[in-house]
Amino acid sequence: MANLTLGPKVRKPLHLHDRTLKKLEQKAAEIREDIIDMLVEAGSGHSAGPLGMTDIFTALYFHILEHDPKNPTWKQRDRLILSNGHICPVRYVTMAHAGYFPKKELMTLRKLGTRLQGHPEVALMEALETTSGPLGEGIAQAVGIAYAGLMDQAPWRVYCVTGDGELDEGIVWEAFQFAGANKLFNLTFIVDRNNIQIDGPTESIMPLESLVAKLEAFNFNVIRCAGNSIRDFVNAVEHAQGISEKCTVIIADTIPGYGVDFMEFDFTWHGKPPAAGTESVSAINKLRTLAGRIRSEHE
Repeated sequence: MANLTLGPKVRKPLHLHDRTLKKLEQKAAEIREDIIDMLVEAGSGHSAGPLGMTDIFTALYFHILEHDPKNPTWKQRDRLILSNGHICPVRYVTMAHAGYFPKKELMTLRKLGTRLQGHPEVALMEALETTSGPLGEGIAQAVGIAYAGLMDQAPWRVYCVTGDGELDEGIVWEAFQFAGANKLFNLTFIVDRNNIQIDGPTESIMPLESLVAKLEAFNFNVIRCAGNSIRDFVNAVEHAQGISEKCTVIIADTIPGYGVDFMEFDFTWHGKPPAAGTESVSAINKLRTLAGRIRSEHE
């Protein structure tokens, strides 16, 4: 078997200059507006998770990942696995902004014959790594992909986005056990810790705390960050890239429905879109207010 203790590849520095941070935050604001527009057009889909994870996906596609939209199957690309596939609107919009497909295609979300299904399907879009759907499977798939990468001494890294409600699944902990035992340092899990799931608050449905202690017991390097702070998240990823002896889990504390106050922290927005008209217009206006506040912080 190939050597599985290969040291980490020297990668581009992730340090964020203020000018870069400003551009990323402006991009995140644009992505959030497009998420609302595509959900309204579809008439179905998930709002809370995509809005809460926009800063993280913006940072991944525009600052962290080694990838090429013009060559999506590039062998040296980093692998991004979206395990909680229902938040795919944020991935689709971010990919469109990154140049993987035309933005106008976003308006086909969940429509008959579209590539943009309610859960990502790799058979329809080669830029995806896996098909999402049954919760927990993406985590196990990410572990297998990372293990294969180490066997091949590949330079790329694997990032796996997962929801906190998804951690209720038993398959997750089997995969975590394997990742910890095999010291998959090339794998970084990103847990969207927004504290909600479809039936209510996570701590009422199936308590996860103390989550840090549980993950550390699996021999993980655990980092906690503010998931709606691009700078804080990038710093967490930079830390993860410097670890060469164990797998990393970034617990990203996010606000579900971030930027739209009538959605924030409300689990009922887990799986529904804003209604066309007053509700959607209000959501866009609130997102523009957030964007304006962020711009003023850079002035």
